[in-house]
Amino acid sequence: MSEPFSVPVTVRGYETDVQGHLNQSVYLNYAEHARWSLLRAAGVTQSALIGSGVGPVALETTIRYKRELLAGDEVEVTCAFHWGEGKTFRIEQTVRKADGTVAAEITAVGGLMDLKARKLVADPQGHFRKLAADPGLFGL
Repeated sequence: MSEPFSVPVTVRGYETDVQGHLNQSVYLNYAEHARWSLLRAAGVTQSALIGSGVGPVALETTIRYKRELLAGDEVEVTCAFHWGEGKTFRIEQTVRKADGTVAAEITAVGGLMDLKARKLVADPQGHFRKLAADPGLFGL
């Protein structure tokens, strides 16, 4: 199996809390940044998604904090899609320090919503496969 898609991020001082740790809400921003970066790398733009009548939706997100992150820390945020048979998919993400230490694990359940019907599409895999120039980045 190949390495999951990843993007580098540097923790900025204004993202930290009173204790100097990366603020909990910023982990979600890092995860979202990695997901949109994967979509772009696969050739799927936000305008292409909307133009095809769908938009991604987050249904559930769990963050497991493992080690603190401080201002100036360099991290890699990974992103790997896992597909099932239904209308949803899982995204597994890891925030890893430069020394390899796992700082956080993020698991999300998502779907693609039909923007007119306001319901999840039946085959999100097929939709991503059709839109992507490189569906392999989605594990397809």
